[in-house]
Amino acid sequence: MKKSVLVTGGGGFVGANLVRLLLRENNAVTVLDDFSAGSHQFLSGLNVDVVEGSILDCELVNTVVRRSNGVVHLAAQTGVPGSLLQPRRDCEINVIGTLNVLEACRRAEYAKDRRRIVFASSNAPLGRQTPPATEDKAALPVSPYGASKLAGEAYCLSYQTSFGLATTVLRFGNVYGPFSVHKTSVVAKFLEDLCSRGRITVDGDGSQTRDFIYVEDVCRAIHSALCSQADGEIFQIATGVETSISRLANLIEITVGHKIKADYKPARHGDVLRNFSVIEKAHRVLSWQPRTGLDAGLRETWQWYQDNRSRYQHLGAMSA
Repeated sequence: MKKSVLVTGGGGFVGANLVRLLLRENNAVTVLDDFSAGSHQFLSGLNVDVVEGSILDCELVNTVVRRSNGVVHLAAQTGVPGSLLQPRRDCEINVIGTLNVLEACRRAEYAKDRRRIVFASSNAPLGRQTPPATEDKAALPVSPYGASKLAGEAYCLSYQTSFGLATTVLRFGNVYGPFSVHKTSVVAKFLEDLCSRGRITVDGDGSQTRDFIYVEDVCRAIHSALCSQADGEIFQIATGVETSISRLANLIEITVGHKIKADYKPARHGDVLRNFSVIEKAHRVLSWQPRTGLDAGLRETWQWYQDNRSRYQHLGAMSA
C-alpha cells in the first residue's frame, strides 16, 4: 500500500538519499526543511511535496504531520562543534523540535492507527561508555549534542509508553556518501579538502576510531524501521567495524589513486576517542544489515564528488 511519509530535514544529506529510496518504494513523500543546512537543489526534479519551514513552528509541524501516515525525523543540529558554540540553540532544535513533532503526532492520533515515527540519533548519547556501543549501555554524554540527542531519544520512548505512539530510535554510526558536500563529518571533510586544497587536516593524531556506514545502508535501515513493529526500541545502525582515522586516510589514498598530504591539529573538545557498534539487534529484529563495505562506499562517494561537487560547491562554503 502506498504510504505518505513526512521527512523532516529531507533536504539534507541523509534526507536527500532517503527521499529517493522512499520514492523508489512507491511512497508519497513530504519534506519539511528550513534549508539552513541542506539545499532545495538536492530535491530538484523529484516528485516531492516540499514545505519550507522549521520544526520549531508548532502550527506548521501540526499541519504536515496530519496529512502523513509516517514520520522520519531527521531535522536536527547535527554535530558536536555546533553544540559547543551554541548549546542553547542545539537544545532548542534537537529537544524542543523533537517534542513538537511528537506532540503533533499525538494530536493527530498516530497511536490509534499505528502510524510510526522513526527518530534519527547517534552514538553521541553514550559518550563516555567503553565501546562497542550497544542498546543496553547507560548513556553518559560528553557534549551538549550528545545530551540533546539523548533527550530526544527519551521523549520518543516516553511517548511510546505514555501515549502509545509507535516510536523507533535509530543510532547511526558515522554516515558518509553522496549529497554530503556541505557536511563537516570526517569523510566529507577529507574529500572536500582534497578537492579544494589538495591535502587533508586530521583532528588529533589519527588513532581515534569510528564506525563508518554508507548512507544507502542507513536509508534501508530507516525504511525497515518504518515497516516494522518495533515500538519503543533503540537500534544501533552501523557496520560493527572499527576503523581509525589514519586507516580511513589510507583507504582514501587508494580511492583517489595518489598519496595524500596531511596536516595535524589538536583533537576537538567533546569528541570520543573510540566509537563502533554491535548491530546484532537490528539484524535480528529489523532483518537489516549493511551491504556496502568502506572501500566500495568510498569509491561511490568519491565518484559522486567528482561528478557533482561543482554543482553544489557553494553549499560547503555556506556551512563552513
